[in-house]
Amino acid sequence: MQVSRRDFLRVTAGAGAGTAIGGLVGLGATLAPARAQAQELRITDAKAVPSICPFCSVGCATLVHVKNERIVNIEGDPRSPHNEGTLCPKGAAIYQLHVNPNRQTKVLHRKPGAGGWEVVEREWAMDRVAELIKKTRDETFIEKLPNGKLVNMTPAIFALGGATLDNEFNHVCQKFNRGLGIVAIENQARI
Repeated sequence: MQVSRRDFLRVTAGAGAGTAIGGLVGLGATLAPARAQAQELRITDAKAVPSICPFCSVGCATLVHVKNERIVNIEGDPRSPHNEGTLCPKGAAIYQLHVNPNRQTKVLHRKPGAGGWEVVEREWAMDRVAELIKKTRDETFIEKLPNGKLVNMTPAIFALGGATLDNEFNHVCQKFNRGLGIVAIENQARI
């Protein structure tokens, strides 16, 4: 019997479709038209508050949905010319910044040689950081190199920024760090 290529493909496609339908029916799947049921959205009756993603200096616009004074959803704002409603993976995870039960909400300090952390007041921690920065800068400040070149720098302090810092805050940090004479400045978003 002579079988053309077209007939072979037709029979093969028919047999494949029949096998697939038979498998679905055998599994109990109905072939009746399915009716989609819309779930109630968690943002129903929520107030949409425009905001900006905190992760980088692009400034992607977000809509923060608030219901009963709680954030229920965060998504990209489609009106934004920057991101047109889309968010990168970090931006899509902004919601976790607010609702993560593992997020630290207290200042912890571990004394030298101690085996554990203790909760301290924020004011004490800020004063301690300022004290250590001043001490380190004073001990390691280099005004001039051996060849007489004026450098006004400290090699003992490294400034590392975070991905959640916005453009304006990074600008102020940069000026502050340069004013202290810090030259080793980096942002962890690039590392």
